[in-house]
Amino acid sequence: MTRVAAIDLGTNATRLLVADVEDGRVDEVLRRTRITKLGEGVDARRRLLPVPIARVRNVLTEYRRELEALGAERTLAVATSAVRDAENGEAFLGEIEWSYGFPTRLLTGDEEAAMTLRGAGPLEPGTVVVDVGGGSTELITPSFRTSMDVGSVRLTERFGVHQGAAAAYIRAQLPDLDVTDALGVDGTTAELAGLGGSDTVTLGTIDDTLEWLSVSTEEERRARLIEPDRSEVLAAGVLILRETLRHLGLATITASTTDLLTGAALEAAGLPEPVEGDAPPGAYTCC
Repeated sequence: MTRVAAIDLGTNATRLLVADVEDGRVDEVLRRTRITKLGEGVDARRRLLPVPIARVRNVLTEYRRELEALGAERTLAVATSAVRDAENGEAFLGEIEWSYGFPTRLLTGDEEAAMTLRGAGPLEPGTVVVDVGGGSTELITPSFRTSMDVGSVRLTERFGVHQGAAAAYIRAQLPDLDVTDALGVDGTTAELAGLGGSDTVTLGTIDDTLEWLSVSTEEERRARLIEPDRSEVLAAGVLILRETLRHLGLATITASTTDLLTGAALEAAGLPEPVEGDAPPGAYTCC
C-alpha cells in the first residue's frame, strides 16, 4: 500500500486528495477543496495573473502541511484548462515545483479526459462521464473523449448573466453521442446532488435550480450552504449541464465521488520513490 497525495490546479478550485493506493484501489483519507479562481482573466488575457497565483500558493502551503502530516509518500499536482491556455502556464508550474518540491503535470485536454476516465472507474455500457470544469468540459466514454472550451468561469467571464447567448455557445460545441446514462464527476453535479438530497439529479431539478439562482439573494444562497465564491460561477456550470443533458437526450445525471483526482492519485502511486536530498525539478521565472 502506498499513501499518495494528488492536487488538482483547476481553473476555479484547487483540490487535494490524500489516499492509500493498493492494487488499483484508492481509499480516500482526506479530501479538500478551496476556491482559488486561478483562471480569473485567463480567457481574455491568456496569462495567469498575480493575485490568483498568490491565492493558489497560499492554499498549496496549507495542503503541503496536511499531506506531510498524513505521511503521503508521493505527490502529483495536475494542471488543466487555465494553465493550458496561459502563456506563462509552464513557468507557473516550474515555480510550483521549485517552491513545494512535488512534481507537476500539465494535462492536454485528451489527457485530462483519460485521467478522469481512469478515476471514474469501469463504466456501464452506454454511460458518458461528464466533467464540467471552470475552463473546459469533458465528455468521456470508453471509446470516445473530448475536451471543449466550455467551462463555468469561461462562460461567466464571456457572457455574464446572458444565458441565451451562453446556451447557444454551449450547444455549438457539443458532439452527438449515443448514450443512455450520464455520470457527473464535477463540483456542479455534486452541488446539485447536495441541494436536491439525492445522487441522481434530474433535468427538472437543474431547471428549477437555474431559475432559483437567477433570482436568489446572497443570503438565500448562504442559507443553502452555497458560498459566494462558488455561487458566482455555479449558474454557468448548471447551464452547461442542462444543455449537455438536453443535447444527449438524457433526463438525469448521477453524481460520482471518483474523478480526475482519483485518476491523479493512481498516477502518483506509479511515480518513482523520492530520493532524500534531491533538488526540486527546476526553477523558472513566473509572472
